[in-house]
Amino acid sequence: MGKNKASSIFLAFLIFCFFSISQAIWISLPASGTKCVSEEIQHNVVVLADYVVLQFDQSSHPTVAVKVTSPYGNNLHHNENATVGNFAFTTQESGNYLACFWVDNHHGGVAGDVNLNLDWKIGVAAKDWDSVARKEKIEGVELELRKLEGSVEAIHENLIYLKGREAEMRTVSETTNARVAWFSIMSLGICIAVSVLQLCHLKRYFQKKKLI
Repeated sequence: MGKNKASSIFLAFLIFCFFSISQAIWISLPASGTKCVSEEIQHNVVVLADYVVLQFDQSSHPTVAVKVTSPYGNNLHHNENATVGNFAFTTQESGNYLACFWVDNHHGGVAGDVNLNLDWKIGVAAKDWDSVARKEKIEGVELELRKLEGSVEAIHENLIYLKGREAEMRTVSETTNARVAWFSIMSLGICIAVSVLQLCHLKRYFQKKKLI
């Protein structure tokens, strides 16, 4: 019994770690050009991100420009000539959120690529659990269970979101299929009508020429 309980707790901990981990991304930026990172996020989700330029060569001091936009093209964050920065927002609409980075060095040319580290946290991973623990006076296993509860709620909301998207896509597909079917019927009807008119015209022509 104790072994099964321990296995259940360990499995729950693994699930929590899997779904609450933040996305740390290493981006290699060319001297010219832009690289973007996109994430499909649903409505009313907290997003936090930190970015820093990794300087391995002390002789050069590259900087970058950053622009974050919403699915409708609204500007959520814009920063230029930066080596470190962060942005935070709560999503107002569902869709793909885009973060674009490019080298923006005003202190001279940059030789080679510029490496950037982006730590992107979404939903439960972006929540300040230390503040929650202090406010509600919880710690240890109870705090981990609260984190797991938050992860489960996030998963449930994601499933509902995906179900809604699937229903929307199904509706669009059915509407498109219905329109294609009606278009095919109309095209067939027009072809039949044109063929009948051509036969009538040829019949009158041959009768006028007394060929039939």
